[in-house]
This record gives sequence, structure tokens and C-alpha cells, in this order.
Amino acid sequence: MKPDAYDIKAKLGVVFQDVAVLEELTVEENIDYFCGLYIKDKKKRKQYSEEAIELVALQEFKKFYPKQLSGGLLRRLNIACGIAHKPKLIFLDEPTVAVDPQSRNNILDGIKKLRDGGATIVYTTHYMEEVEIICDRVIILDKGKVLASGTTDELKELAKIEEKVTVEVKNLEEKYIKTIQTMESVHEVSYDGNLLIVTYKKGKSNLIDLMDYLKKENIKYSKIYLDRPTLNDVFLELTGKELRD
Repeated sequence: MKPDAYDIKAKLGVVFQDVAVLEELTVEENIDYFCGLYIKDKKKRKQYSEEAIELVALQEFKKFYPKQLSGGLLRRLNIACGIAHKPKLIFLDEPTVAVDPQSRNNILDGIKKLRDGGATIVYTTHYMEEVEIICDRVIILDKGKVLASGTTDELKELAKIEEKVTVEVKNLEEKYIKTIQTMESVHEVSYDGNLLIVTYKKGKSNLIDLMDYLKKENIKYSKIYLDRPTLNDVFLELTGKELRD
């Protein structure tokens, strides 16, 4: 892309992981400035800036300078600056890193509004729950290689586990754990901190079978619940569980 390809750049929005705003300008002035790089009509620019401020819920902070904002508010300002000119294609690089839960929810709500408003969003993140919330199609990358792609449901089909049963049980003896490991369809068993986690390769009645076994052995438990494979399970299965630098 040429430096002067403004017609193309006007259709693109880029929000980097590192916050990139002007410290000497207020929230309102920052958004107006970045919007003004592509929107020359003052009336339209003001309207777009106000809509961006509303999208990220910064109405109460319009006159604040960046140094007066918390980390979560700064990230919301960063997003507003990148999307105020209403681009058709938006690149978001881990926009929720190191923010509080309230700001994270607000950011995700804003991204969903952009998506539902017709923008195409390319979203990079390590948080698989965010992917499940906002992404229509997913690519799992590892060391620069594409390991899998598809919808979240299609990717979950890649998981070797079918179900995961978690049981809160105290002082479970090793002999019971070993017996559960030998049961049909059991993929893996772990027991740590009074939590027994049993993952299954296949089957739909695993919860009932495990409950029957616990009852038969008179093993008392406080809670038991069933989970289907998550996108995080698939990610770890494809990329490995070893720590990364």
C-alpha cells in the first residue's frame, strides 16, 4: 500500500496492543484528531467522534487527559481512536490484555456492536472465551503456522475428548482413581485440591456412569457437573501444554 493511498486507508481501522494516543490531547480531542485523518467534514467528524465515545462508554471522561485514565479506560480510548472514522475492516490486536473485568466486558460489547453493524473484524487474542463470544470463523496459529481453521463448532469437533466431568470430593483414595482410569471411554483422570476431573473420549452417559460408581463405593461428594469440550481444550490439544517464552 502506498503512503498516499488514503482511499484504502480510510476503510481500515487498526488498534494495536500497545496504546497509541496523544498525551497532550484530551479524550475528546484524541478521538477527533484520529477521526479527522480521514473525515474532513467537520459536522460528520463531530458526529462520528461522539458515536465512538458512546460506543466505548467514555462520555464521563471526554475532558480527561490520557494520564488521568486507568488502564481499562486507556484501552477503550485506544479502540475509539482506531474506529471513529467507521472503517469497513478493523484489525484488533489483543485489546483486552491487562484490563479489569468491567472494562473487558465493555470492550467486548463494543466489538460486537461493530461486528453487528457490518464491519469485518480481524481479532487476535489468547483468550479463547473471547473468541467464542465474538468470532464467526477462527484460525489457530502456532509459531507462524496455521494448525486449524473453521467455526468454533467445527474446531471443537477436533477435540479428542467428548465430555469432562468434574467432582468435588475430599480425600479420594488412590485406588478409586486408578479404577476410574480403567473405565471404558475414559481419556484422562486428574485429582488435585479435592477436585476430581475425568475426561472421556466418547459417550453421552458418562456422568450417570460415574455417579453410579461413586454411589456403589459409597463415596460422598459435594458437587458434580458436566462440561462439553471448549475452544481452550482444542487450542491446548493442538499447540501443546508446555510453557512458552
